[in-house]
Amino acid sequence: MKEELLKGLSEEQIAKIKECKDTKEMLAVAKEEGIDLTEEQLEAVSGGGCGTSTQTTCPKCGSNDCVDYSIYGGARWHACRKCKFEWQTDIYNGNIVDTKSY
Repeated sequence: MKEELLKGLSEEQIAKIKECKDTKEMLAVAKEEGIDLTEEQLEAVSGGGCGTSTQTTCPKCGSNDCVDYSIYGGARWHACRKCKFEWQTDIYNGNIVDTKSY
């Protein structure tokens, strides 16, 4: 992992992250330590940007015209451009944890 991605973490947290054998362990440590990962850190930890892409699908209408717009406290917000439904998923397991409609 690039050293600049570890900025803002304590020496103890960095040591725990560096001991991890895989992404799953890193995400578990982040959750355990209450670390809010930035988009760049999430991509680095999850292997993003390597030609793999996931399309967000709206759980209400099934549209793929969705945007991911915020990560806070271990959750990511998504919004559907078609039906205006918004939902929040846990970044560690993908489960929906909150919703709102407009």
